[in-house]
Amino acid sequence: MTNKYTSSHWGTFRVETVNDQISLHGLPQDDEPAQIAKGWVSAMKNPNARIARPAFRKGWLNGRDHDRSGDAVFVQLPWDEALDITAQELKRVIAEYGNKALFAGSYGWASAGRFHHAQSQLRRFLNTIGGVVGAKNTYSHAAAEVLLSYVTGLPHRMFQDQMTSMDLIAEHCELLVCFGGISARTAQVSSSGTTRHEVTPFLNKAAANGCKIINISPRGRDMNAELSADWIALRPGTDTAFILALAYEVFRAGRADRVFLDTYTQGADAFEAYVMGDLDEQPKTADWAAAICDIPAERIRKLATQMTSSRTMISMAWSLQRGDHGEQPIWAGLALAAMLGQIGQAGTGFGFGYGSTTPVGRSRKLINWPSVPQGRNPIADFIPVARVTDMLNTPNGAYKYDGEDRIYPDAKLVWWSGGNPFHHHQDLLKLDTAWRKPETVIVMDHSWTATARRADIVLPTTGPLERDDIMINRRDDALVYMSAVQKPFKQARDDYEILSNIAARMGTSDAFTEGRTADGWLRHLCEGCAAVGKTEGFELPDFETFKDLGIVTIPNAHETRILMDRFIADPATDPLQTPSGKIEIACQAIADLALHDCHAHPMWHEPVERLGACDPDHLHLISGQPATRLHAQLDMGAEAQASKVQGREPCALHSKTAKRFGLTAGDIVLLENARGACLGGLTLDDTLREDCIFMATGAWLDLQDINGRTICVHGNVNVLTIDKGASDLSQGNIAHTTLVKIRKWTGPLPALRVTGLPVLD
Repeated sequence: MTNKYTSSHWGTFRVETVNDQISLHGLPQDDEPAQIAKGWVSAMKNPNARIARPAFRKGWLNGRDHDRSGDAVFVQLPWDEALDITAQELKRVIAEYGNKALFAGSYGWASAGRFHHAQSQLRRFLNTIGGVVGAKNTYSHAAAEVLLSYVTGLPHRMFQDQMTSMDLIAEHCELLVCFGGISARTAQVSSSGTTRHEVTPFLNKAAANGCKIINISPRGRDMNAELSADWIALRPGTDTAFILALAYEVFRAGRADRVFLDTYTQGADAFEAYVMGDLDEQPKTADWAAAICDIPAERIRKLATQMTSSRTMISMAWSLQRGDHGEQPIWAGLALAAMLGQIGQAGTGFGFGYGSTTPVGRSRKLINWPSVPQGRNPIADFIPVARVTDMLNTPNGAYKYDGEDRIYPDAKLVWWSGGNPFHHHQDLLKLDTAWRKPETVIVMDHSWTATARRADIVLPTTGPLERDDIMINRRDDALVYMSAVQKPFKQARDDYEILSNIAARMGTSDAFTEGRTADGWLRHLCEGCAAVGKTEGFELPDFETFKDLGIVTIPNAHETRILMDRFIADPATDPLQTPSGKIEIACQAIADLALHDCHAHPMWHEPVERLGACDPDHLHLISGQPATRLHAQLDMGAEAQASKVQGREPCALHSKTAKRFGLTAGDIVLLENARGACLGGLTLDDTLREDCIFMATGAWLDLQDINGRTICVHGNVNVLTIDKGASDLSQGNIAHTTLVKIRKWTGPLPALRVTGLPVLD
């Protein structure tokens, strides 16, 4: 009997089908299957969410207007006609403006399969027709991606690969200090799929071994309650001030490891002068930080003493740097870890991203498996990933990024595949206006997301449950054959089939397909995996056997790592790839850029919005990842829908805060600021600071004009967030720097439109 398995960004599952009813079962080795999976099948079978046929916005088809509202009327066409029109439009734009007028964002987590990976397929296709302007970095950690290469000499991927193994932390760490927590909620996912979830077991093991865990976050639930972690509930966005005060106390007490700083770092003296107030006459004392962070000064001093007298790991969540001046807390945390002198040791030092996805710090051998080649992009131009609205609003406008003075391209055609910027981008009303400026928008997706509803050309794709694929994750100890477990929805086609057909119309079929069918590519990938396996000393089964087995475990895959251990062991032989060869606590290369918002060493910069510098009716919006879906994926599935309050995205307040505003659980509330407004359904959470509100990202955008104001009546928090770069260094997004006001919604509750199909003519 053939075992059928499937894999996703939220886990790997054995599939059972009884009377056409599909059920998913976690693997025996997965101690904590993701909650997200409970809504997968229902979301992919939801006829009110899926795209059935190729569709064209009527206004564009008839008159090429730009009226891309979320309420547009679409005309469904046969595939051949749809593909002809798409190819003709591509040819027109290229002929009139050149390939530099094409922009492909395609940022998303549409599939964990390595072949049917929307972004890879689209990039490969566009590269064969002359290239495209793309995007650089990620919404997840752009500020850190740019910064870390300056101060450690390590590209972000390499830095993450070297992260000290969680097994070593559990065994050796005495004090685990978690800025932003280590959340089981975010640890459900992995960008290339996963066969197990290991973060909670790691934390449990560390606690059982006597490790003291401290959660520094405005939300207590950013650490599992069972761990009984100490909770330091500082104001959001003030981590840098808190860390600087810890550094002050360490310097003041004479507890900084001077030998480590002299041997392994550059610029510690300049950082110390700033921290001690020699440069600006403001010592960064615990009392100074207490007023900013709303944490007792004595608690800061106590933690500084604990850190210098314990085997300490400083863990920083990705969320910390998604804020105004987001480079600073990461840089300051690294500087503090260097002061403690424990970088390069087993289980201590500095970590970035534990729990932000499940594989960070996984004790696995890293194997460089093959992937679908994307070719070379003849167009060198790009934008920082979170600057989409700026690009659309200011074509040929100037901006700074990573030490360069750059010019935004003039995007005439935007192509998005397997992603949803009207979920993950900030200030969505601003994007909604800018989105109407290109001449054409093409979207390939399986569901009627807010982005698909704002496209001119919509091409329906299959989902991962509807096609064969292979999960290949260099940080996992298994390969998974992902068997199709249901038929494609209506007329949906695989991305590869769609792009192959367009390539034929563009005259680039041979370059794109290389003469292979989808099955041929899967076999080709398996042959490549077998060749890699041989170099690693093990044999993989042939394609048919692998397909029949469903899962192949990689032998002897356990391997631990320690961040920067070789550099620490011998800095002369293994220097870092920085100008000094050391950790750059002060970085001359950044100083030479003369930026107004990122200087030579970590500093406290006043954010554009924060608590403590506003009236008391404001709340800080914490827009974290949901437990019931991945970003906006599966929001139309049963699990996410069951979590709604009167159909609206839930938002949580401390019970005392709810009482202060005259609110009770179950109320529909309006969150608002100068950028936008959205409805939410109130829940209570006493593990939240009283001046904060938590609302998960990813509710499908449903903009409606009510009493002269545009409101997301479903609860998409990104109508509230700020679309501004973290700094001119990284241009990373600052979604976590957001203040809002709240009041009870007393008007009629608007009917949701996004839960149904758009108008199909």
